[in-house]
Amino acid sequence: MLALDAVSKSFGPVPALRNVTLEVRAGEIHAVLGENGAGKSTLVKIVYGLETPDSGALHWRGDIVRTHDPREAARRGIGVVFQHFSLFETLTVAENLALALPGRLAWTKVEDTLRTASERWGLSLDPERKVRTLSAGERQRLEIIRCLARAAPAPKLLILDEPTAVLTPDAAEQLFETLRRLAEAGTAVLFISHKLGEVRALCDQATVLRRGEVTGAVDPARHSDASLARLMLGTLPAPMATTNPRNVGLPRLSVNQLTLPPALDGDLALQDVSLEVRSGEILGIAGVAGNGQRELLAILSGEHTLPTKLSNTVVLGGESVAHRPPAERRRRGLAYLPDDRLGRASVPSLSLAMNVLLTAADRGLVARGWIRPSHTMAYTQQCISDLNVQARGPSALARTLSGGNLQKFLLARELGQAPKVLVTAQPTWGVDVGAAAAIHRRLLALAAAGAAVLVVSEDLEELITLSTRIAVMYRGRLSPTLAPDAVTVEQLGKLMGGSTDAL
Repeated sequence: MLALDAVSKSFGPVPALRNVTLEVRAGEIHAVLGENGAGKSTLVKIVYGLETPDSGALHWRGDIVRTHDPREAARRGIGVVFQHFSLFETLTVAENLALALPGRLAWTKVEDTLRTASERWGLSLDPERKVRTLSAGERQRLEIIRCLARAAPAPKLLILDEPTAVLTPDAAEQLFETLRRLAEAGTAVLFISHKLGEVRALCDQATVLRRGEVTGAVDPARHSDASLARLMLGTLPAPMATTNPRNVGLPRLSVNQLTLPPALDGDLALQDVSLEVRSGEILGIAGVAGNGQRELLAILSGEHTLPTKLSNTVVLGGESVAHRPPAERRRRGLAYLPDDRLGRASVPSLSLAMNVLLTAADRGLVARGWIRPSHTMAYTQQCISDLNVQARGPSALARTLSGGNLQKFLLARELGQAPKVLVTAQPTWGVDVGAAAAIHRRLLALAAAGAAVLVVSEDLEELITLSTRIAVMYRGRLSPTLAPDAVTVEQLGKLMGGSTDAL
């Protein structure tokens, strides 16, 4: 269906792809693996016509491709779900779908298409919800539905870039069933993921990239996670410490009987939510996207403040702060990294140095209202070095980094502020196995140093690995906490679906 023949692409002096050869056949689910910055996203953009290779050739169904852009790619039957979303924030789910469908459709037909697609593929969404009210996981669902519906009855080539990064195991398995059915019907699937277990279970073939070059073409079912990681990284990531309870101290962050009606259309009401995160521990919160995590994070970060009479519902370092803005909470020791790294955690069009100023200005980077360039550049370079971010220095624009490298940089920016409390959502979204291990080690080290860490994630294995205690959000309520060594992924999955059998 698709063949790349010795394709190379550079951006200035930096090579992104070097003589990459790849074949994807009809009916095949083919993985592309590689560490962050290995060239996977560049490969996708070339296949979809967003970038032009410097050398080499593309072949589509046996013929060489001479003119190629996204419109031509769509006509050929190529559909792409990108890692970063391309949705209109102020429009509804149905309106975003309508913009992706060809021709003019009656409005009832648009909603019927969405409902049918949701039922068929197991990715349900409310047509009337505004996209700005959706969590990252819900936006991922909409992107997948748009792509599949646009190429109805089925695309000839479907490219998925980290499609399960913010999906729960059940939702991911539903997606896999859809992909298997599409492949059986003749669709070629190009599947990009850092979750090696998923790749081994789902994919027929895998092409491995390292620094823009192909280092292997293998049958993933015949390999272990470790051998695939070695092909990707050239070595195995260092083992991570266990999460036995550390020296847990006094509460650093508390939420007390928080009950709130929806603040915006599409928000979920929070019902009697209470939690406590102590010095030296990591509290993990699991849940299917759209069950109140986004609303809770908005309250914790200060994005949504409460009336003074409700100030005691959020306590930070012994001080009532529910009525305080984000800047004041940061001055009291709170750091926050949201799940949307492009648009909320960073400004894509600004340099890394300017993005550092968004949250770390108080770290000596500004004096008397003036930016201190040398201090800002030094802090930025330290962030780059701390988590081995692949970037062309502090002046690189945020949008030029791969998703995983930007995630590492933003986390380093927050960790560099020596927070007393860190709240983070989806900390390893789209991050390769080596970088994920490094991020986990840094979170564990932060807690061991006495900070309180709250992690919201839909990766249940991540939560079991990291957390001192785990709770589950379901329809705006928070379950009692569970010990990670006393609960399984299956039990957490039941709690996420509303069952209380695991308690």
